[in-house]
Amino acid sequence: MENPTESASLTEVADDVYAYVQPPGGWCVSNAGVVAGGDGALVVDTLATQRRAERLRASVDALGIGPRRTVVNTHHHGDHTFNNHVFGAAAEVIAHERAVAELDETGLALTALWPDVEWGDVRVARPTLTFADRIALRVGEQHMEVFHIGPAHTTNDIVVWLPEPRVLFAGDVVLSGCTPFALMGSVSGSLAAIERLRGLGARTVVCGHGPVAGPEVFEENAAYLRRVQDIAATGTAEGWSPLRAAREAGPGEFGRWLDPERLVGNLHRAYAELTPGATPGAALDVPPVFGEMVAYNGGKLPGCAA
Repeated sequence: MENPTESASLTEVADDVYAYVQPPGGWCVSNAGVVAGGDGALVVDTLATQRRAERLRASVDALGIGPRRTVVNTHHHGDHTFNNHVFGAAAEVIAHERAVAELDETGLALTALWPDVEWGDVRVARPTLTFADRIALRVGEQHMEVFHIGPAHTTNDIVVWLPEPRVLFAGDVVLSGCTPFALMGSVSGSLAAIERLRGLGARTVVCGHGPVAGPEVFEENAAYLRRVQDIAATGTAEGWSPLRAAREAGPGEFGRWLDPERLVGNLHRAYAELTPGATPGAALDVPPVFGEMVAYNGGKLPGCAA
């Protein structure tokens, strides 16, 4: 696996709008975004480890812009929030209002899954500004719409949309070359979110993991999630557990994507959503599901690059 710290790159996808991409994009190897203006920058997500975040900060500083920093967290997971503090104590941190409780409950649990990773001084940092539906932001000449799109990947997903250059920072609602993951969100909610995002008319989609994509990423993710629903319907009819249903179906055409073991977690969510009266995004018992994902993966945890 490539070292995401050494191979990461800041690429301008529109005037003063940048994607910070860490190949190959699997577990904890997440992307970030930067919108630059004369007095500073807005940074979308802050990566998993201190070392990675410091390299991102250096890339932002090298743009030669002012010192002001605003951070937007697309959701509460640690690979998107652990290093908010790297961008300075004065940085405003923006997230959805539901992210606060999720951050408090989850803490640094991600680090326990991969204890050999050099996480560095990662922290749980509460946002300084939260919102329920949407807010408007401006950096330099760029106007942005930031809005809640969940439950999808989680209950508190938000995206950053730049209408003029038609650039979307989608967080983990859609992934590029990586298997989507809705265990802590909603499969049906993800499909609804994708349709909503498709309607924006984005030209460039910066996903939370994987290469920068175009609008084709919406249909690719939707096709995968519809297959998850079909497998869940078959599995429940046959009386199979989600793990058995995953093994019976296999990854199919999506086996080319990273992290196919996520099928098990997605099936747990899809099974839950087949229960009459189920609430999208309702909490599930996550640790045992990760154990089943490990079993599906041949008894080992998926890789998480240091």
